[in-house]
Amino acid sequence: MLRRRVHIEPQDLGKLNFSWKVPELIAQADLAQRDTADSPVRIVLAFEGDRSRLSFKDSMLSELAHALTGEPMPYATLMYVWCNTRPPGSVIVNPRTDRIRKLVVESGRSRLNQWLDYERDIRADFMQAFGEPPGALVGMAIMTDSDNTRTVARAWYGLVQHQSPLLAQND
Repeated sequence: MLRRRVHIEPQDLGKLNFSWKVPELIAQADLAQRDTADSPVRIVLAFEGDRSRLSFKDSMLSELAHALTGEPMPYATLMYVWCNTRPPGSVIVNPRTDRIRKLVVESGRSRLNQWLDYERDIRADFMQAFGEPPGALVGMAIMTDSDNTRTVARAWYGLVQHQSPLLAQND
């Protein structure tokens, strides 16, 4: 994982542009299953929010994350992923915490070995995934993940870029 801290207020959330190239899927992966929740590519967005709304379980997970890493778990995490089987637009709730949701933007094998470009509306995607407005965006990351399946995965990432609605109005 390669991560960057940011701070973008909810009213300034706009579009997110990113690209990736995936040579092969992880055959055993199933993003909805705890023991096989791997993906060759993920774009990860972390958000602030009202922590008093966290369940007891998620509060405990956040405290554990803080003890282990020195940082609390984000209030909500939205991931753009490539899934083996679920169609684009599907939302997958993380099996460990419902505060992590994965939005499938690519699926299956048909577009492997191609550079693929995406433009996503962060606010609309967050609303689709969580059913509530987002808080401030506080972190962005890219992640190739194969630890659960104990396999090797490879992918290439292009530029990941946020476009503020304020900047778009000036163009």
